[in-house]
Amino acid sequence: MDKFPSQKRAVQYLYPPLDPFDQRMIDVGDGHRVYVEQSGQPKGIPVIVLHGGPGGGCSPAMRRYFDPNVYRVILFDQRGCGRSRPHASVKDNTTWHLVADIELIRETLGIDQFIVFGGSWGATLALIYAISHPEHVSHLVLRSVFLVTKVELDWFYDGGAAQFWPEPWSRFVDLIPEDEREDLMAAYHRRLFSGDLRIETKYARAWCAWENALASVYSSGIGGEAPGDYARAFARLENHYFGNAGFLEYDGWIVKNADRLENIPGVIVHGRYDMICPPQRAWELAQAWPNCDLRMIRNAGHALSEPGISAELVRVMDQIAEQ
Repeated sequence: MDKFPSQKRAVQYLYPPLDPFDQRMIDVGDGHRVYVEQSGQPKGIPVIVLHGGPGGGCSPAMRRYFDPNVYRVILFDQRGCGRSRPHASVKDNTTWHLVADIELIRETLGIDQFIVFGGSWGATLALIYAISHPEHVSHLVLRSVFLVTKVELDWFYDGGAAQFWPEPWSRFVDLIPEDEREDLMAAYHRRLFSGDLRIETKYARAWCAWENALASVYSSGIGGEAPGDYARAFARLENHYFGNAGFLEYDGWIVKNADRLENIPGVIVHGRYDMICPPQRAWELAQAWPNCDLRMIRNAGHALSEPGISAELVRVMDQIAEQ
């Protein structure tokens, strides 16, 4: 099998879309209700899929990495986004609330252990959940690792990635007056939480466009215009979480606590040319977690849809199913 398949070949690796056999809203407390769905094999190997952002929400495409005859696939929209309610809310919405929500979902669905599958922010949340509850994680499958460290946030929001992508960076920065540009996170926060829906949506779309422009190694640098409701939830939640350093106790918390993962087998699939989450962090995590298999994908960027990344994730899940 070609280790680095073409785009056409990679698409063929994806399983057909699965129709959910169970969809529900779960009251997780604090005024939040989260959307949860199950698809695939009801008695199969349980795998919970953690979407990115924060604020990205889950989509039907996320079901396509799993053999429907083998896996019981659980997706949910994290607090404040997707079909969860209240929409775009950051009240009582922190990393630790999300960890508690995953535990409540696990208990509600009667699952003892599951595979935790997540990319970008979903990989962050997967790692934090596994460090907090290692006894309930059978495997970790991570894509485009993000550790919410200062160096990563500075890279993306303080001019690092801009050295490679000056055109979209200019569009992102030019919306902010010069005297506020020393702290773009705070400048965008003031506008994303202004209370004026028109202003919030305008700056949310700009926030999303900067990130989307860098997602694929094949990008032209044009991030497109996201739908207003989606952009507002995505940008507000990202800004809220990143402005609070992921609500972790100190910088580098995940790697410092990686010893808690020693009995959990894991695979990291990371694009060699990921401009949003540079591969250095994935490598550092792999050094601290010996039970992990780091697979760098050449000619790939950040996105789940990158052909080499898609093909490798399907391959990983098929390999786990055969064990």
